[in-house]
Amino acid sequence: MDKNTITGLVLIGILLVGFSILSRPSKEQIEAQQRYYDSIALVQQREAELKAKAELALANERNAQAADSTSIFFNARQGQEETITIQNNLATLTVDTKGGRIASATLKEYMSQDKETPVTLFNGDDASMNFLFYNQKETILTENYFFTPVNANDSTVTMRLSADSASYIDFTYAMHHDSYLVDFTIRAVNMQDKLAASTDYVDIEWKQRARQIERGYTYENRLAELTYKIANDGTDYLSNMKDDKKEVTEPLEWIAFKNQFFSSVFLADANFEKTKLTSKMEQQGSGYIKDYTADMSTTFDPTGKVPTQLYFYFGPNHYKTLSAVGEHIDKDWELNRLVYLGWPLIRWINKLFTINLFDWLSGWGLSMGIVLLLMTLIVKIVVFPTTWKTYMSSAKMRVLRPKVEEINKKYPKQEDAMKKQQEMMTLYKQYGVSPMGGCLPMLIQFPIMIALFMFVPSAIELRQQSFLWADDLSTYDAFITFPFHIPFLGSHLSLFCLLMTVTNLLNTRYMMQQQDTGANPQMAAMKWMSYLMPIMFLFVLNDYPSGLNYYYFISTLISVATTLIMRKTTNEAALLAQLEANKKDLKKMKTTGWAARLEAMQKQQEELMKQRQQQQKK
Repeated sequence: MDKNTITGLVLIGILLVGFSILSRPSKEQIEAQQRYYDSIALVQQREAELKAKAELALANERNAQAADSTSIFFNARQGQEETITIQNNLATLTVDTKGGRIASATLKEYMSQDKETPVTLFNGDDASMNFLFYNQKETILTENYFFTPVNANDSTVTMRLSADSASYIDFTYAMHHDSYLVDFTIRAVNMQDKLAASTDYVDIEWKQRARQIERGYTYENRLAELTYKIANDGTDYLSNMKDDKKEVTEPLEWIAFKNQFFSSVFLADANFEKTKLTSKMEQQGSGYIKDYTADMSTTFDPTGKVPTQLYFYFGPNHYKTLSAVGEHIDKDWELNRLVYLGWPLIRWINKLFTINLFDWLSGWGLSMGIVLLLMTLIVKIVVFPTTWKTYMSSAKMRVLRPKVEEINKKYPKQEDAMKKQQEMMTLYKQYGVSPMGGCLPMLIQFPIMIALFMFVPSAIELRQQSFLWADDLSTYDAFITFPFHIPFLGSHLSLFCLLMTVTNLLNTRYMMQQQDTGANPQMAAMKWMSYLMPIMFLFVLNDYPSGLNYYYFISTLISVATTLIMRKTTNEAALLAQLEANKKDLKKMKTTGWAARLEAMQKQQEELMKQRQQQQKK
């Protein structure tokens, strides 16, 4: 492998390391976050007092409104709080009569960390939803009133807020078979003389504390973010590494409170307007990762002629499941954007190739560790033509190295650098060898390798799937747990990450043995960097999913084996003889391309040197 190929490898490695480092908090960010938590501890009590006073004032105001006997929903201010359960074969929801809101969401097909109880996205005080209706006299806050359940069955319930026997507001929740989508309809009946006819909207306050559902707080927190879809445009999100808030002026199709593998999504037929979003970090060990808030409004017809059509999605961040949401009602909300698959080119590779290949292999009923192994083998086969081209370019440069050394000896002086470079380029052209011939094929491989890097951490299929010593391929394998925290590494050591690091070091050592660095300081520095990169990976990827480190481990092993086989099957003497046979006549060669530009630059430099020499003589 020649110097240019090594340079390409180092650049690609730096890109990988840079991306990984940028995707995790730096030491300064961690220290800043810790200082932040330490500083607020001093004023926490004062803030709590102020918050309590504000909440008390708001509660008094709301209670005063509710207690007003002239309120249109005066009779609904008292009642018995209870929950109504609706369900299908995928999820169970409870709807609270206080506020008429969904109080809990449990997914039947996914287990919590104990692997015995189903995943609950929220319950009790984890979440709240308040609707604000208006008339000339008051603001009606649904969280203060008791609803009456009507027309309830296994999968549907209507929660009714009654002004009198003939006037009411209905919240209807309907679940469909084999779907995580919940239809939610708001309809006013005979309320035209009780609600402000000029107010054609309803304000909504939605809050949820996202639970820590997975074992790895650090990585789950990194992938948990408040995401939203701009109408007729793409998606955006709030920061996942710090407290963040934003007022969105554009209409939104949906808002998602996202965990690593699950999401609560609120969707509107007529879009959300005047949206204010907030995402706050939760402390590690609290049982939560983020505190999400969304305040928005959507259309509402107080006459009841047109119902307000909304939807909820409580379910997994599974690409094809999310892609199918809304198909039965001819909606394409692009909810699959909740599964991050990388930059546009990388995303297309994952959509068209990686996901379909993964689903095909998974359909065989194999363990996920074997599926990842087979995927890696297939990908290696797909990119083998470029691997072979890279190797052959390196082999050609290697057999021509004696001739390159002769040129180096011919031009030892620095001022002859241009002549030396031009003669080398002429040499390469004579033998039909390109110094950059090995880099381009490697760059073609790069998007496919990055696609797998993006796909594996987002694959919910790996969740709680064991392989060898790893009990969950979607999070780190804590093969060794330390009773203390090691800077940059954490309190555990992932064995797959360690194996990946050792394998990369061995691979680097093997590649370096094929190079004669001599006393060249540039090559010596490059060699040092090549050994440093795998060690950096150990610290960067220790918190990453074991499935990802396992993929890198077997991918490197396959690369080493492939290189050894190609080296054993390549006769370098025969290759040199072939190059000599195909050598072009220097006199008949026409200088074009880079060589022509290099020659022109050399002539220009020589002319400048002559002018300087003449000026010095004067």
